[in-house]
Amino acid sequence: MVDNNFHPKKTVMIVDDELFFRKLLHEILAEEGLTVVAEAVNGNEAVEKYCLHRPDVTIMDIYMPEKSGIDATMEILSVDNNARVLICSGMGYDEDVEVAMKVGASGVILKPFIVEEVIEVIKKVLGVE
Repeated sequence: MVDNNFHPKKTVMIVDDELFFRKLLHEILAEEGLTVVAEAVNGNEAVEKYCLHRPDVTIMDIYMPEKSGIDATMEILSVDNNARVLICSGMGYDEDVEVAMKVGASGVILKPFIVEEVIEVIKKVLGVE
């Protein structure tokens, strides 16, 4: 069911080194009427693609090769201090999630994904009721 509150289409970038989670998030977001403009598999690629696409929201895994989600979040925010980055973690609310929030992440999405929670967090950071 498409949520008309997301129109005009808001854009999202998905950053996760695991294809399974990227595909799952892509399906959830598309079902809600959001447009996935880019996907990245590590923090370096995330920063590069953020600068290219400037998505409304970036969903960023914490633990990735080459550059962590925390480092990539800091770099993205240094380029655009209005960037909205949601940290994604399968480890629960741990120290690394706290660090991500301190460096400027806008929210947290936990794995395994619960569709309603993912959408609720995205709506909150976009200011959509």
